[in-house]
Amino acid sequence: MNVRYIDTHCHLQLGQYEHDREELIEKMRAEDIIAIVVGDDYESSQMAVALAEKHERLFASVGVHPDHVKDFVNPSSDDGFTKSIIHELAKHPKVVAIGECGFDFYRFPANEATYSAEATKAKQKELFKKHIALAAVLDKPLIIHARSSKGTSDAYQDLIEILKEAKKEYPNLRGVIHFFAGGVAEAKEFFALGFSISFTAVITFSHDYDAVIRAVPLANILSETDAPYVAPASRRGQRNDPLAVIDVVNKIAEIRGEDPELVRQTLLANAKRLFVI
Repeated sequence: MNVRYIDTHCHLQLGQYEHDREELIEKMRAEDIIAIVVGDDYESSQMAVALAEKHERLFASVGVHPDHVKDFVNPSSDDGFTKSIIHELAKHPKVVAIGECGFDFYRFPANEATYSAEATKAKQKELFKKHIALAAVLDKPLIIHARSSKGTSDAYQDLIEILKEAKKEYPNLRGVIHFFAGGVAEAKEFFALGFSISFTAVITFSHDYDAVIRAVPLANILSETDAPYVAPASRRGQRNDPLAVIDVVNKIAEIRGEDPELVRQTLLANAKRLFVI
């Protein structure tokens, strides 16, 4: 199987692809693109694994997005997480990562008195720690979602603190901070912990990420699409898909002022190394 690009984060299992999924995967084959289909709850993780089983060019990641923490009434207990994720999904040979998981402090459940901001943060942290333990047991990388409250970097700071503690118990813990929107300082702290950062096609129409992309080592960067979300500038407002990973790679090369082929090869090698593909 020829591979030139790896979309390290997409959601091809979603309904937006119901009518042309097979055609799209064939276009990916023609462009030598492979992709990791990422689950964000039990059902979407099941669907990701099923797609990966069916298609050589697809792999899967399984986990629970922090937005779904309310489905886990008491994350400090099992709540079905261990059974559903470990025994049914995570050990599958085409599952290459655990997640997406992590923190989302940008929004909390509205009009729910039982879910205060602090209580929700605490539940998210407990749920995230379950993902850490799972990744450590299976020796698979984490795919981490981290979105801070408006005007802060609180999700990144809390994430760094928890990962520092976790590395003491699990020295081989590793992964990627997906859709990275932090600064150079946060990026360097993640690198020191053995984590990479990834960028989406938002970089094709926003300059907010340029300084970080220029400043950090290319060896610590991955490319993704987060499809069907955040289509590149050429398709702004439309459904996104893994073909846009080509736009992401080319834009990273442009921002860094480096040879596009060198950037492509390096990002490909980075993803292969992290996800053991």
